[in-house]
Amino acid sequence: MPGTSESADLIGMGAVFTLLFVTLGPLKILGPFAQETRDVAAPMLRQISLRAFAIALVAVLAGGFVGKALLGAWNISVAAMELAGGVIFFLVGLSLVLEQYKTARVAPEALPAAPMAAAMKVTFPLVVTPYGIAALIIMLANSPDAARTSSILAILAGVMVLNLLAMLFARQIMAGVVIIALQILGAVLGVLQVALAIEMFVRGLRDFGVLHL
Repeated sequence: MPGTSESADLIGMGAVFTLLFVTLGPLKILGPFAQETRDVAAPMLRQISLRAFAIALVAVLAGGFVGKALLGAWNISVAAMELAGGVIFFLVGLSLVLEQYKTARVAPEALPAAPMAAAMKVTFPLVVTPYGIAALIIMLANSPDAARTSSILAILAGVMVLNLLAMLFARQIMAGVVIIALQILGAVLGVLQVALAIEMFVRGLRDFGVLHL
């Protein structure tokens, strides 16, 4: 792809996990999912969770690889993707940091009665977020070899499994002290994501030749 440079290996696997965990992971699912399924029986809850997991995994993989192919077809440079990713991740990370200061929250609507319809409503955009797909596209496009791509996909699969566990045990998690630890973790990861977004933005400017560091 045009513009490929040392920034193709922009971030380590730990940062890849952090980005995928924040943008596609269970922290954003627990509260809304527990509210939407509060009156759903346990067998129905399992059906919804498994369907949502399968739909989300297929949708994210398809979106990631289709997006990567389109970037190549449109000759978008790595530097441009770094700048775009930096802006997206900064806004998402900042929203996570500021989330704790919000007081007004809109109550979610009830889920449809059919398991598949309910799973679709849960999947988009609760599990599969637009910025999560954007994150995956940028990481796949920046991947220099098959080994790194396989590692990214393995981490993605692990995050999706965490989403499944979060949906299956959302009631137990929300009822215990675990939710407090998860809120703290979310705030910490949000700050780290903001810092990583700034790093990506700076590297994008450097690769464009705007900065000389």
